Formats: sequence, structure tokens, C-alpha cells
Amino acid sequence: MSPIADNLTGTAENRTTDWLFGTSTTAPTLPLKMALTTANGSDASAGTEVTGGSYARENITVAAAVNGSVSNSADLVFDGMPACTVVGWEIWDSAGTPIRWSYGLFDASKTVAAGDELKVEAGGWMWTSS
Repeated sequence: MSPIADNLTGTAENRTTDWLFGTSTTAPTLPLKMALTTANGSDASAGTEVTGGSYARENITVAAAVNGSVSNSADLVFDGMPACTVVGWEIWDSAGTPIRWSYGLFDASKTVAAGDELKVEAGGWMWTSS
């Protein structure tokens, strides 16, 4: 057997499977938000999220999937970053207690100085189910 996706959290895998087989229709609470991490997480635990400066998670929008893949349809701009090296990302929903749905590494680490802007240009992030 192959996994649904290597970068879905355990919660996302269970909810997707429940939806597919009709046992639940619980969807993420929109909007989805991208978080930046300085250490990558795993299926079971979140990574180390950036903190400090004016950093805040950014809303992410995607177009309909093509061949099991989606990418951000607009720039994601993280203003007022703290000094850090960003290695990855996580996708969270907007529930009262947010749920982490997916995670992964950027192709290359991004080092920023205090006050810098970090931009993920439209189409610069991609999630794929295979």
C-alpha cells in the first residue's frame, strides 16, 4: 500500500479517508493559513513555528487540483519577520482550535533578518497528493 500523501498529518489522512468512505464529512474550517517553520514537523507533531517580529500566519488560496496537485494562487507575504532561517511550512485551518492539515520543507531554506519580508510568490508553493 502507498500512503495518501507523505506530507498530510495523521488527522488529515483520517479525515480524508472518513470522507472518501462516507463515515464523516468534516472539512477544514476556512480560510486555510500557511505557517512558517524553523524546524520541520511530522505526521504526528507540529514543527517549530516562527515567532516574533510581526510574523503571523497568512491566508492561502489555491485553484482546483490538477493531477492531484495545488499551488498558491496569490503571493503570500510575511511582513516584519524576526531574524531566523525558515525551512518549511504547515497548513492550518481557522477553527477555534486550529487543526494542522499538511506540512513540508521548502526547496531551499530562507534566511531573513529582523524586519525583513518573506514572500512566497504565486505558484511558488505546491502540494501534491502523489
